[in-house]
Amino acid sequence: MRLEIRPIMAADWPGLWPIIETVTRAGETYTYPLDMTEDQARVLWTPRAPGGTLVAVEDGQVLGAAKIIANQQGNGAHVANGSFMVAPEARGRGVARSLGEAALAFARDAGFRSMQFNAVVETNTIAVALWKKLGFEIVGTLPEAFDHPMHGPVGLHIMHRRL
Repeated sequence: MRLEIRPIMAADWPGLWPIIETVTRAGETYTYPLDMTEDQARVLWTPRAPGGTLVAVEDGQVLGAAKIIANQQGNGAHVANGSFMVAPEARGRGVARSLGEAALAFARDAGFRSMQFNAVVETNTIAVALWKKLGFEIVGTLPEAFDHPMHGPVGLHIMHRRL
């Protein structure tokens, strides 16, 4: 079957929540509270326009999601912020790349002029490499800003690209 990237629908949430829960509880890639509740996750991952959430679906199963929001308010609202999660069992299949490409198009179509990632954990080398392939640059690193469960304090990259 073919991977479909589309806006999230209410019926997708039961498939997305387990992905968010698994990734969050692992504590390796997000600055979310490890005990984040489903209700808290739903608020974070279902933003209003001009932001939005895209899901990657194959054979009716949600494999991942991309959330796009304004990075700031007011005079900074032209910069999008992106967040991405992929189910562990779907990694290595191009799901994140497909979501990344779709998120860039979504952000451009929504009128954003650039996209920024505020906190890419430096030990998440697969994500860093993918974002670089999609045109992002590391514009700064906050040293020891993330307490990784296996590596201890590691840096958080800020990544950016123009749309």
